[in-house]
Amino acid sequence: MNLVLFEPAELAAPLPRADPRARHIVEVLRRTPGDTFDAGLVNGPLGKATLVAIAPDALTLTFAPDREPPPLPPVTLIVGLPRPQTARDILRDATTLGVSRIHFVATSRADPNYAASSLWTSGEWRRHLLTGAAQAFDTRLPEVTWTHTLQSALAGLADDAPTRLALDPYEATTALGAETPTPNAQIPNHTVLALGPERGWDAPDRDLLRAAGFTLVHLGPRILRTETAVVAALGIIRARNT
Repeated sequence: MNLVLFEPAELAAPLPRADPRARHIVEVLRRTPGDTFDAGLVNGPLGKATLVAIAPDALTLTFAPDREPPPLPPVTLIVGLPRPQTARDILRDATTLGVSRIHFVATSRADPNYAASSLWTSGEWRRHLLTGAAQAFDTRLPEVTWTHTLQSALAGLADDAPTRLALDPYEATTALGAETPTPNAQIPNHTVLALGPERGWDAPDRDLLRAAGFTLVHLGPRILRTETAVVAALGIIRARNT
């Protein structure tokens, strides 16, 4: 936890000692009353928090903002709805690497039962965003959806996304990073990256992607786990757009 994140309303009351952040402040950071530490408000400013007092059941804190975080990278991630554990890894790691949106979408090869997981219905998904943002020393969280179909997600894409790439290890002939840049694209480029579900795209999915202007690309001859492919692909995109 490189940054301790708080919801704005949380600072109005003591932080319970059972909260993982309280344990981190006292046991990992080893802060004592009067000490400061790096903190931020979710989707708000960064700054310094001060540990005012330690009681048996709670910590008393204050927060002094001093700067706004930079905007999130202009990257939209579309992923065929995976198993909940895979989705947890993607939520955390994509947030750490930096994306503005993550759309988990229904496809013919994605198990529709995954959308009913407690990951989504309980709101647990947001906790993984917070973990990723804290790791990245950022306060901004990406927009996340899990109710779109691939078709509706593609229809909702903004026109300011000239670079549209879909990972496909089976039919792509061009490696990610080696494709021809879109002419007259704005810099920094708004990139949409699409990955199939764990069973991959089918022919109708590929037709939808091509019709929406996507180029099929690959990460080489090795078949990666979905969560590994997300990290590898985002790393290439970030390096190219930096």
